[in-house]
Amino acid sequence: MGPKLIGLDRGERPRFWVTIDTEEDFDWTAPFARTGYGLDSVPALAECQAYFDRAAVRPIYLVDWPIVADDRAVAILGAANAEGRCEIGAQLHPWVTPPHEEEVSERNSYTGNLPVELQRAKMTALRDAIGDRFGVRPIVYRAGRYGLGPESAVMLAELGFRCDTSVRAGFDYRAGHGPDYREAPLLPWWVRTGRGDILEVPVTTVFGGLFGRAGSRLYHRVARKGTHAGAALARLGLVERIALTPEGIPAERACRAVDIALNRGIPVLNFSFHSPSLQPGNTPYVRSDADLVRFYRWWDVLLDHLARRGVEPTTAAEILAIAERKAV
Repeated sequence: MGPKLIGLDRGERPRFWVTIDTEEDFDWTAPFARTGYGLDSVPALAECQAYFDRAAVRPIYLVDWPIVADDRAVAILGAANAEGRCEIGAQLHPWVTPPHEEEVSERNSYTGNLPVELQRAKMTALRDAIGDRFGVRPIVYRAGRYGLGPESAVMLAELGFRCDTSVRAGFDYRAGHGPDYREAPLLPWWVRTGRGDILEVPVTTVFGGLFGRAGSRLYHRVARKGTHAGAALARLGLVERIALTPEGIPAERACRAVDIALNRGIPVLNFSFHSPSLQPGNTPYVRSDADLVRFYRWWDVLLDHLARRGVEPTTAAEILAIAERKAV
């Protein structure tokens, strides 16, 4: 029997959630390394928060170890959190999070591949550091690179987390030793662990095109042949995978994805992006000042579309409260 999914009740309106992978700047094409990263994008968090303040959206910053250690990040995000303008969650990049006992490699960049006790030690260190620096106990977790493992839910429950958002539905990371989320649901679900329940809120990805939802298997079968194969399916209008992110997804396609998600009755549209994209030059998606202007324009378009569709912003606390009411 599969997980019990949490859908919309009759007359209930869907909501959207902005989740930000708040992390160090590093070269995405280079091998993973414990040192040599930058934090130049940290001041741009202030502009980001100001933008969402104006939009009356409370994002959740999923902060990792280098961000927690940076006084500027703590000042910017700590003040916003204390004033109720954002939330603070945890994101674990194992290669930069103590204790440093494992070999740094692509396989070990997925936390779920590490020995269980080392996973627990790193998760505990990050949770405690967030508590010390931000004065909050994080209840939302995202594994860096979406790297959940078989024991992740149990450890999250033991450490006091209530919600995980590591599942990137519609994606397959097995080629790099990561998890396979091709068949993951898009609706949230409770994970029963025996040590407490964890609410899984997957990052939203939908399949559009002529084949629509039924085309996901075709997409993955063809995509295994190379990165351009999936793009060819989209150009032909047969099937396209659309993630709710300003990183690499044009606004008009994202609006189409919102409509598809709403038609499927998804209760929480989970948007995501990486904080280094807030400054030009750190990610493939924002290389110039013009790209950054387009990044924020993307949000203008999407927020306007969401408002016209009657989809309001939400927070982790609200999502949990709704899910608890629906729990059996």
